[in-house]
Amino acid sequence: MSFHLHPGEPTAADLAAIEHEWPLIAAELDVLDAQISMIYAEDHGGPTALDWRRLRRAEARVTRAAADLTARSDPYRAA
Repeated sequence: MSFHLHPGEPTAADLAAIEHEWPLIAAELDVLDAQISMIYAEDHGGPTALDWRRLRRAEARVTRAAADLTARSDPYRAA
């Protein structure tokens, strides 16, 4: 029995690549969420110290996730 994907659907390799990159994607979504909260905060007196802290932490998670992804993806890196 042969299994054919519909055109435009992701392949197994595509899904594996997304799963491999998911920590970075999730971290970038956290930054976006923090930025949206800051935009909404403008209507209520401006961002608080907690809003800024949330954004900085989300940005730090992106940096760590990108570094981890690079380290896992580098075939020349010593294990």
